[in-house]
Amino acid sequence: MPDAETAAAAVARQIAETVAARPDAILGLATGGTMEPVYAHLVRAHCEGLSFAHVRTVNLDEYVGLPPDHPNSYHSYMARHFLDHVDIPREHSLIPRGDREPEAAAREYAALLERLGPVDLQLLGVGHNGHIAFNEPGTPVDAPTRAVRLSPETRRANLRFFAGGETVPAEAVTMGTAQIMSARSLLALAVGDAKARALATALDGVIGPDCPASYLRLHPACTIIADRAACSDLYPQG
Repeated sequence: MPDAETAAAAVARQIAETVAARPDAILGLATGGTMEPVYAHLVRAHCEGLSFAHVRTVNLDEYVGLPPDHPNSYHSYMARHFLDHVDIPREHSLIPRGDREPEAAAREYAALLERLGPVDLQLLGVGHNGHIAFNEPGTPVDAPTRAVRLSPETRRANLRFFAGGETVPAEAVTMGTAQIMSARSLLALAVGDAKARALATALDGVIGPDCPASYLRLHPACTIIADRAACSDLYPQG
């Protein structure tokens, strides 16, 4: 894709087409700056007539220590950018709890995901160090939903979302790579030259735990959408 906006629009279009074709779809959702324009497009699609009333959603992760009403929690992120603007019943949206004992919260979320069944379309970003969700380098392909420690690189990358004086939590509850790979289809978005190295490693490097995003190549129905900047380490730039 020529730029980040075009890439985000393409991702949103694929999600909207999934919902139009299957109104009761289970969507796996992601957070972060890369996803904000995707949700803006989906909200616009809703205003133009697309209903999410029968959709159910599951989120990838949540910071440990942040209650749902904290402005930097992913509960707040999803409400601010998407859930407050569409017709999804709030009880149809599952997000891990960060304000409970981490291991118990992870077990609870894993059980909810198990009862819900396979995700129809899982949205993903690609982290600066190749993580997917908060599955950091070193994560095996069959890792369960669990509490994890965040790498210093991930915490530095996410510091821009926190107000001055606040620190990025050191732990999170994350959907595991096993759960991610069990989705019927995957849709990954990478934009910006800061993601170029990770994307090149994911697509051209060794498939393995050093770059969890490389596992996407093992999935039978994975689409990766990226802008020109994110592809800069893949192809010669003319």
